[in-house]
Amino acid sequence: MSEVNDVTAAEQVPPRMRVFTAGPPSAARGRVRLRTLSNLRWLAVGGQSAAIFLVYFGFGYSLPLALSAGVVAAAAALNVVLALLYPASHRLTNREATIYLAFDVLQMAALLYLTGGITNPFALMFIAPVVIAAATLNLGNTLILAAIAFTSVSLISVFHDPLPWPVGEKLLLPTLYQAGIWASLVIGIGFTSIYAWRIASEGARMSAGLAATQLALSREHRLASLGALATAAAHELGTPLGTIAVVSRELERALPMGSPEAEDARLLREQAERCRAILARLANPEEATLGATARLPLGAFLEDIVEPYRGDDLAITITLMPEVEGMTPPQVWRAPELLHGLGNIIENASDFAEAHIRVTARWNASRLLISVEDDGPGFAPEIFERIGEPYITSRPGHYALGDTEIGPTGTLDKHEGMGLGFFIAKTLLEQTGATVSAVNPDSGGARVSAIWPRGTIDGEGPPGRGEG
Repeated sequence: MSEVNDVTAAEQVPPRMRVFTAGPPSAARGRVRLRTLSNLRWLAVGGQSAAIFLVYFGFGYSLPLALSAGVVAAAAALNVVLALLYPASHRLTNREATIYLAFDVLQMAALLYLTGGITNPFALMFIAPVVIAAATLNLGNTLILAAIAFTSVSLISVFHDPLPWPVGEKLLLPTLYQAGIWASLVIGIGFTSIYAWRIASEGARMSAGLAATQLALSREHRLASLGALATAAAHELGTPLGTIAVVSRELERALPMGSPEAEDARLLREQAERCRAILARLANPEEATLGATARLPLGAFLEDIVEPYRGDDLAITITLMPEVEGMTPPQVWRAPELLHGLGNIIENASDFAEAHIRVTARWNASRLLISVEDDGPGFAPEIFERIGEPYITSRPGHYALGDTEIGPTGTLDKHEGMGLGFFIAKTLLEQTGATVSAVNPDSGGARVSAIWPRGTIDGEGPPGRGEG
């Protein structure tokens, strides 16, 4: 019973409103674990130690060994301290991760200052902490790390000890060449960090959008399962309730008329027959409130979807147009993906329509097309090319993820206008084998169309997941 109540409560919230909310970034844990940064730092400590000892003892080059070893030991000491303070699975906040990565940048700068500055071939390692930040932190923290790296590169390009070299020899690189090394480091840090941040941001947004899609589809499947469960329960309980009705009727006849026992037997029979009537309605999917998945004629299927969105100020017309006159309308499966996907598109159209929405269905022997067209302002030009991506919205006064956010933070909750409705609809319809497109027709408004090969949603079995 509690499961039914949970589903009912969830369904009271419109599907497009149950998406990721954007909470304060500083209040939530980040995307990187302490163990990850610690392991990378140990790897850096090992590589730096090997390079220093190889240059000093293997090649016999002169360098400030004690100071260099001290800088490397500082990184090892930080790892030891963090291992004592936190468990390895500790997930760092964005601020903590920024501080630890800034330490890595400054530690690298100090080591390079002692060993030739940017003329040291290992100056390229400046890129590593910034790229890690770009892939795991928000844009603000990434810019902080990039600024520290740029400043460090600039300082050690001017102030640094000589590059370790054989005794009695000096390697003097032309000033213009050193300027080229500085420029390549700055450009490399900037380009790789921006690229890593964009890829990480798109991946995080897509993952969050798909999670919301799975949540919506799971909810629809639970409703369909409840309908099937109600039908099975009606079938199984029909026989014992019939037995109760027969026995109560026999008791009613055997007991003296007007006696309290006879009245109880009559009441028992009436309530048993009432239960049987309720179960009979549940056993009929067309009469059940949560009917099991079934096939409906195309017109009835579309009426079932659009009915909740009709109102006094919004007219929704459905037009069936066979491409060959006399063709029978197809029987379409009431699959959860279709109900939720087309429902989201119609809901989105109703939010922007001025007064009218046209739902048109066309079919022939090879394809079935359903289009939803409204008389609203149409899709905004600035988002038209990105329609179908998660967190893309043109609703005035509503929030979607900005370009400076790597992905959604917080939990699943009610939040309207996050730009997930069309993404969820498109994803669900493509899982049934549809090709979804959106245009602004010359007549005005917006039109969203879905095309299926015949047999995908009107075949012998319910539609499966397409490859879209």
